[in-house]
Amino acid sequence: MSSQAEVTSAAAQPTVRQMLGQKLMLDLRYYCSEPTAAGKCRTPLTSLPPELAKLISQYDIGGVILFAENLQHSEQIIGLNRQLQQAAARSALKQPLFIGIDQEGGRVARLPRELATSFSGNMAIGATYPEHGSHFAELAGAITAAELLALGINVNFAPTVDVNVNPDNPVINVRAFAEDPAVVAELGGAMTAAMQQQGVIAALKHFPGHGDTHVDSHLGLPRVEHSREQIDQVDLLPFTEIINKHQPGMIMTAHIQYPALDSSTFTAKDGQQMIKPATLSRAILHDLLRQQMSYNGLIVTDALDMAGISHFFSPHDAVIATFQAGADIALMPVKLQSPAELADLAALLTALEQAVADGQLNKSELFGSYQRITQLKQQYPLLPEDTAAGQLAKANDLLGSAAHRKAELALAQAAITRIPLPQNDKNTALPALSGKQIVLLMPDSNKAAALSLALQQQSPQPLTISSLSLLQDNLTEAAALLTNADVVISAFITPMPSLAEIGGMDDISALGPLAARYQRQQQDFLNLLRQVAQQQTPHVFISLRAPYDAAVYGQYADVSLASYAYNSEDKAIAAGDPGATYTALARVLLGQVAAKGRLPVTVDSQLATSLAPAADDSDRQGR
Repeated sequence: MSSQAEVTSAAAQPTVRQMLGQKLMLDLRYYCSEPTAAGKCRTPLTSLPPELAKLISQYDIGGVILFAENLQHSEQIIGLNRQLQQAAARSALKQPLFIGIDQEGGRVARLPRELATSFSGNMAIGATYPEHGSHFAELAGAITAAELLALGINVNFAPTVDVNVNPDNPVINVRAFAEDPAVVAELGGAMTAAMQQQGVIAALKHFPGHGDTHVDSHLGLPRVEHSREQIDQVDLLPFTEIINKHQPGMIMTAHIQYPALDSSTFTAKDGQQMIKPATLSRAILHDLLRQQMSYNGLIVTDALDMAGISHFFSPHDAVIATFQAGADIALMPVKLQSPAELADLAALLTALEQAVADGQLNKSELFGSYQRITQLKQQYPLLPEDTAAGQLAKANDLLGSAAHRKAELALAQAAITRIPLPQNDKNTALPALSGKQIVLLMPDSNKAAALSLALQQQSPQPLTISSLSLLQDNLTEAAALLTNADVVISAFITPMPSLAEIGGMDDISALGPLAARYQRQQQDFLNLLRQVAQQQTPHVFISLRAPYDAAVYGQYADVSLASYAYNSEDKAIAAGDPGATYTALARVLLGQVAAKGRLPVTVDSQLATSLAPAADDSDRQGR
């Protein structure tokens, strides 16, 4: 691998096409070498095909984004990233690639959890803030960045600095640190600084804020009706503070309408007149972010295949519009999943070149954007300095090391929160588990196995534990099992996973069945909790994700806890590792450790109406 200095010796006068290539960040999640119907390829790309390597070289492509499907183990990941950088080194400009990933922690994490350290996520960090300040934000940022860089990944699309003020938010919720913008600013800034000090470029998201939406921008176009004063004091405050103090390398745009910031309209491809989303708004990206907020780093779009953009624009028009608005990098602008689609990249670049020639895109702004890109590439160690063998040895020593796993558990433990609810006596002691018939009522068998294993590992005496999974097709035996329980420990996950967590728009077909199953689970869970309450069985409820659901389910329990995460892996459980979240929960449930986390968001019993499933008192247990 050439040295950083050699590779960054860019041509003195890049062509328009070369500069445009640097502004594209491609998605290489799937690739089928055989003819495949558009959008149907599901073969993970784990090694770079020669035809894709040629495109990266030929068109001076600026970056790629990796997904879980691209990432198997250290040797494979390092090999793929070196192939990508070698392809870039053969281009005329010889600019190294930005290789990015969504490694936020919690539910949005692309690296295999058994390989890399898997922190509990932002809201867990927010729960530690009253006692630990920014300690865990710094620790998680530094360790995550060190592990990414060891694998050759140099951009992390994190931290999320949205201020989650909407309990019904389907896509942000626990991805936010808190509902207090000052706390979000402090923790987001600490994580940004820690990652960038390690050498990984941070990308704040989602500008100007995705925290008060009830629509997922993967699926539609959310609209935030905040006043300008509220936008300044809540949504923009974390971005403003972090820009001023920590100079984040990138900021990612949101596919969200903000009428108070830009009420101008565009004509969608179906002829409809619509307010411009931030990703396509010059008033928001150029006038506000670049000029008023004095941001000098790179503006990168959220994925352009998301419905918040793709439903209203053709791919070419979307990229032209976001470049007109002031974005430096178009993320996932075109699908390249089979040989038949490879010509689409050349067609996009030709359309962009024509837009420059026609004056739709300003050539001096294009050059300024190109300069920002190359300057950032020169500031960070984008290329490995070691041989492949040396890089692998270091990665094997670093990823998921004992010290890193200890930090992972420390965050999970510090985050466990006892949720105060009016209907629960805050002085109620956790029920004793030793010598009791314990029933775990869990979302699925994986999480039941993880908590059961953790409880047995942490308990000085063997425990008697039975488990119920809400994914069982037939719950007729559940009532009998609960009748004989001395203690019930129940848990639920709210809301259901979003496309950001599953991966992206390629997974949209899975959402329909997932939503139907989730609604069924909600109702089954409520029916079983009502039975437990009627029996007056000692009962602990655990919110495994967004703690707002304690307002619905906690009313049937004596004690409610929040973990903000539910990470567990079948292979790890089989090998005797239940995961940090379940180990931390077990220690609290056994009374060995106090739950010292504090809610970073408001859990209000009035939320029960909006979060509860549709009323259905029928007995579904025998279906």
